[in-house]
Amino acid sequence: MGVRLYAYVGPADILAKYHDCKPGCPVLSASDVLSWWNANPDAEDGVGCCVATYVVDRHGVLRIADRRSEHIACSGGDSAVRAAGEIWFERNSGNGVRVTLVSNYSTGFCPDLPSWVALEDVLARAGLPHPTTFTRGIIFRKCPGCGQRNVVKDGFYFCGVCEAALPEEYNF
Repeated sequence: MGVRLYAYVGPADILAKYHDCKPGCPVLSASDVLSWWNANPDAEDGVGCCVATYVVDRHGVLRIADRRSEHIACSGGDSAVRAAGEIWFERNSGNGVRVTLVSNYSTGFCPDLPSWVALEDVLARAGLPHPTTFTRGIIFRKCPGCGQRNVVKDGFYFCGVCEAALPEEYNF
């Protein structure tokens, strides 16, 4: 089975702005996270964790950037990724790092819950302890009526804009 890529579905002006930019920091090990963390002290959340925007790019590389940055910027302007969301790191003893929380929250790519597989793979290869699934999994659906991107909450599959029924199957 091939790798699932999630296409950019966010605003065209944001895609144009970051079409050809420097991608986020590649993470191949805990030392990469620590180096990025030390260079980005504003990423601290105030309780000892570091929060970042992440993508797993089309080549299977985990990339992180400032949490306030766009996922399309983190991807270096690449309009397809294997996974995207937000990730929280915590220092372990010594020079270790572990992932404490992770989501697929990216309204630019709207990745489905199975994107966890791509993220889990890169976290394991980097030797980063992590949860067994998204700790904050988001269900995205596109409204067949008005085309709006929606976050499904509490199993309520209705568009927040036009109130049309949303499909239960992923449709981006």
